[in-house]
Amino acid sequence: MSDLVLVHTEDRVALITINDPDRRNAVTTEISAALRTAIEAAEDDPDVHAVIVTGAGKAFCAGADLSALGAATEDGLRAIYDGFLALADCSLPTIAAVNGPAVGAGLNLALAADVRIAGPAALFDPRFQKLGIHPGGGATWMLQRAVGPQVARASLLFGIRFDAQAAVEHGLALRVADDPVAAARELAAGPASAPRAVVVATKASMRATANPGTVDVDQHRIAVDVEIGPQAVSIESPEFAARLAAAKRK
Repeated sequence: MSDLVLVHTEDRVALITINDPDRRNAVTTEISAALRTAIEAAEDDPDVHAVIVTGAGKAFCAGADLSALGAATEDGLRAIYDGFLALADCSLPTIAAVNGPAVGAGLNLALAADVRIAGPAALFDPRFQKLGIHPGGGATWMLQRAVGPQVARASLLFGIRFDAQAAVEHGLALRVADDPVAAARELAAGPASAPRAVVVATKASMRATANPGTVDVDQHRIAVDVEIGPQAVSIESPEFAARLAAAKRK
């Protein structure tokens, strides 16, 4: 396991922490791959009934590393997405303990969880349009599913961000907690105390009945495919190159 992603399992709950606080836990392909490894290991462990994801330090996740993003082709983008798509695909109940800003791809990581607990410093910020990047990773579908079309469009088209309280008001987060990891552990005690087979089957049934005839992970994959072409084009644009150069000078 990479030191950039830490795993601590206790009381049938796996706590997965992105551990690059100096870079505000920005996602690289290495972090993404380590996230997938950690999530799949939790699924393969019969003693794990739920998964919590959080970030080390003051940020949850500051989005994709801009240098990695600037060099990405469609295959590279999918590699960056891979970690949070593993969370979205996870068969176990998942909670994002959003301890600080969740920006861009970091917002996607939070959205990929079943439930979000917001710390007082949480900030849910799409940031895509400000960076000149088309949303990716299924962001358009996940955000509309979480908060409805109007609020999702206000966020992705008009740049609306959500602090902790606003996130709860719009259904983006379940609650605000001074210690979101502790609150997530308290919530995870429910599936931790239940038979694992029942927990997994219940989540599978909820996925299948949200939109009868489809499964939500299939809808997510379709959204990723719809978004990836326009996102790749936006990353190749002179406008994004200028923003990337400016960010590197800082």
